[in-house]
Amino acid sequence: MSELTTKYGLILDKDEIARNLDFCAGNVENVVSEQVLKTCFSAMDVTTLSTNDTESKVKGLVEKVNGLSTQYPDLPRVASVCVYPNFAHVVRKTRSTDELHVTCVSSCFPSAQSFLEVKVRECELAVEDVADVIDIVLALNSFLAGDYAAAGNEIKVMKEAIDRTAAKLGRRVILKVILETGLLVTPELIADASFLAMENGADFIKTSTGKVSVNATPTAAYVMCASIKAFYEKTGRKVGFKAAGGISTTLDAVSYYSIVSSVLGGEWLDNRYFRLGVSRLANALLSSLEQKTVVYF
Repeated sequence: MSELTTKYGLILDKDEIARNLDFCAGNVENVVSEQVLKTCFSAMDVTTLSTNDTESKVKGLVEKVNGLSTQYPDLPRVASVCVYPNFAHVVRKTRSTDELHVTCVSSCFPSAQSFLEVKVRECELAVEDVADVIDIVLALNSFLAGDYAAAGNEIKVMKEAIDRTAAKLGRRVILKVILETGLLVTPELIADASFLAMENGADFIKTSTGKVSVNATPTAAYVMCASIKAFYEKTGRKVGFKAAGGISTTLDAVSYYSIVSSVLGGEWLDNRYFRLGVSRLANALLSSLEQKTVVYF
């Protein structure tokens, strides 16, 4: 056990994890219901993070999201639109309601390979441009070298800058920390990254950027949720979980719902604490809810 897993009393039994994941996977089709699908739908951060994104493309995506309430009035609102920080103002101006959050990836996404001062300023600019949620990336250059203090300090400094900038505007901004779990090769490293992020102010921990070869996986999700539970039991602070990267089918979404449900329970099963990063999933969920093929996005 590492120092952090010992501190929070988390025991990572790989056989137990495998058994629990096998149960979730074997039962996933029985979990599917209209209410579960609607919960997953409301957890979506509808995302565009492409090299060829333009203001026109982002505006068109937001207009599509705006139109959901007219086209599908019985469905809940999605949680947010997630974009690069230079497009925050486009989402803000185009959204039909402030209840649709502006989420911005920052900290030199996706690699986080830059000066801390640059990462901090990018976060501040996104908040000044009325981002509601900031997604930063764990500094793997420090973390994978074993320098947890440096990696944790970066999160802390960015969290303080985000909070300070938001306070000047009379607002509160949510911080998600992306762990890039596909590059963390053991459950122990995923747990350590989870605890490090939470200790330094993360409101959510998120699996992946979607920009590496291995993104969200059930094992990573399970370990992250177990870490959230242990952290909550020790501190009383609830931290959210977001799965992102490679989630494209309804059963993918329900699988992550099932993991959150089994490890954390019903209190985490709304979009205050459960999110799904999506680019392709939205049409799949719409098709399942409408019980016909829907190509809306």
